[in-house]
Amino acid sequence: MQTIQNSYRGLSLLMDLNWDRVLYIGTISLALGASAWLSTLLG
Repeated sequence: MQTIQNSYRGLSLLMDLNWDRVLYIGTISLALGASAWLSTLLG
């Protein structure tokens, strides 16, 4: 049980440290997807 708690704490810390990178990747992916969708409408 202690191993599960320690690994959960480690994963939580990793997500806290990299949360901004996840947001950057999500924003860029959303922008690329929206521009591809718009290009098919205007194309």
